[in-house]
Amino acid sequence: MTAAQFRKIVLGFQGVVEASLMNHPDFRAANGRIFATLNEDETRGMVALTPEQQADFMARSRETIIPAAGAWGRSGSTMIDLKRADRELVGEAVTVAWQRISQLPPSKSRKKPASRAGR
Repeated sequence: MTAAQFRKIVLGFQGVVEASLMNHPDFRAANGRIFATLNEDETRGMVALTPEQQADFMARSRETIIPAAGAWGRSGSTMIDLKRADRELVGEAVTVAWQRISQLPPSKSRKKPASRAGR
């Protein structure tokens, strides 16, 4: 699977937009929350699963799907080696991540402090 194929799957969901965070692409559900990313060199994708969902996908494809490093991985952030990835499995993982994240309330937007100019 290529990064372009991963991107096509991810952008196929209703309301999804591509943005960029920390020099790599991220994909946000309509509520503004990130449910998938690509790393900087676009060789790996990430999907935001629960730890239980992550364990299920890892059991099905240990050589392709691994937890992200550290606390992110322990909380369900799941890395996919795109070169080895099966399109059907990736599509399923992305669908599960999108459904889970889409059910959450909208992300809180950062508001700039009110200007004190003129006081």
